[in-house]
Amino acid sequence: MSADATTRPPLPDGLVAIVKEDCPTCVLVAPVLADLAERADITVITQDNPDFPAAADWVVFDQDLALSWHHDIVTVPTLLRVADGAATTQIEGWSREDWESLTGVDGLGPDLPEWRPGCGSLSVDPSRTDELAVRFSKSTMNSRRVEIAALEDEWEAMYDRDWSDGLPVVPPTEARVLRMLQGTSRDPQDVVAIVPPDLVECTVEKIAVNAVMAGCLPEYLPVVIAAVEAACTDEFNMHGLLATTMPTGPVIIVNGPIRREIGMNSGMNVLGQGNRANSTIGRALQLVISNVGGGKPGGVDRSTHGSPHKIGLAFPEDEEGSPWTSLAESRGFSVDQSTVTLFSGESPRIIFDQISRSADSLVKHMALALRANISPRLAMGFETMLVIGPEHMARFKDAGWDRVRFLEELERHLMIEADEIIHGADGIGEGLPEAFAGIQVPKFPPGGIHVVHAGSNAGLFSMTFGGWVAGGTGSVTVTKEITR
Repeated sequence: MSADATTRPPLPDGLVAIVKEDCPTCVLVAPVLADLAERADITVITQDNPDFPAAADWVVFDQDLALSWHHDIVTVPTLLRVADGAATTQIEGWSREDWESLTGVDGLGPDLPEWRPGCGSLSVDPSRTDELAVRFSKSTMNSRRVEIAALEDEWEAMYDRDWSDGLPVVPPTEARVLRMLQGTSRDPQDVVAIVPPDLVECTVEKIAVNAVMAGCLPEYLPVVIAAVEAACTDEFNMHGLLATTMPTGPVIIVNGPIRREIGMNSGMNVLGQGNRANSTIGRALQLVISNVGGGKPGGVDRSTHGSPHKIGLAFPEDEEGSPWTSLAESRGFSVDQSTVTLFSGESPRIIFDQISRSADSLVKHMALALRANISPRLAMGFETMLVIGPEHMARFKDAGWDRVRFLEELERHLMIEADEIIHGADGIGEGLPEAFAGIQVPKFPPGGIHVVHAGSNAGLFSMTFGGWVAGGTGSVTVTKEITR
């Protein structure tokens, strides 16, 4: 990119029209432009054919589209009044009344219709915008450029350089990264977080690079940025989550208006494939941890078995379908705020109950299922994320239970006689230390049950994620507001 390419070239003073031959309205007004060239001294800038609307000295060929791009031409024909190299008045499309008013010339195009809309300028053609942005923008990108040899397959080259999670990644060209950066107002060089395990400064730009590779759209970028911020807090302890031998990873729950704005799926197959935002946001976070922070399997990532969800998992809460306050509201945020909540969890597992018709019956069954989280022999050391499906939620709605009542009842049924699960009970070595004998203990620590509403309205099922070690020695669930 040359210095000249990023400098805004001046337009010629006076009357200026921008046209292209591949536009019916421009062809329609070609005789008007020739008339104005004789009567009003106009300069016509043509985008696609140097001899359109005529081979004449008053026609300028915008071959590289620099004039059109730098002066934000969106529609052709556009008629301008220019002073000191910049437009002072602008008309898009053809309107006899407006053109005569701007030019001061009467009787323009007497045989033409009174009005016709224009066409899209070549400078905003989707097939060209990325290339033009790279050529003309004053890019502040600091990322290292990697040249791919002519005979290299770019997809294989990225895999060979260990940039992927085992699946193909999208090549992060400068054009794609610049387009991704349009999804946020933040400066590309703002440092978002220090990414473990290598404790590397991660900028907005670096996140955008990995978001491109993950397959995100630009409008997802603020969500990915917030997820990176949350993951890299001391409370969430991403380094510890990587180093554990347990099959756990970040689970991202999105709340607030942005869920619907970017088209996330909170219904059928909410935890599965098929929705681009759900599938790529979590993947982008994991690629940041791997590519920026160096947290790769076999290195600091020591998971014994791993889990498919470590490729990435993000989903939104179905707030509109829930009778309860949302997860984010339960954590102190308003319904108008968009947030991400990061929970350190294992893969989801089903809670199957197609017979319970009362809230009392269903909550008891859920408590019984949750006792098996991580291990039915362990208590107090792990948290859980419970995703209640709509048909199960209907039982609690019909009973008039709110979130507080549900959690009170669930926690009551999750009090366990420690004698049943201490070391050696029932001939099983795993369990709580004998010091807990004779008392009741809660399955989960205080505040350790996180509840979300999501899923299809067909199916009497809910889902649960077992958590990693809770508290100061493990991970604390973190919620961050999403900013644009």
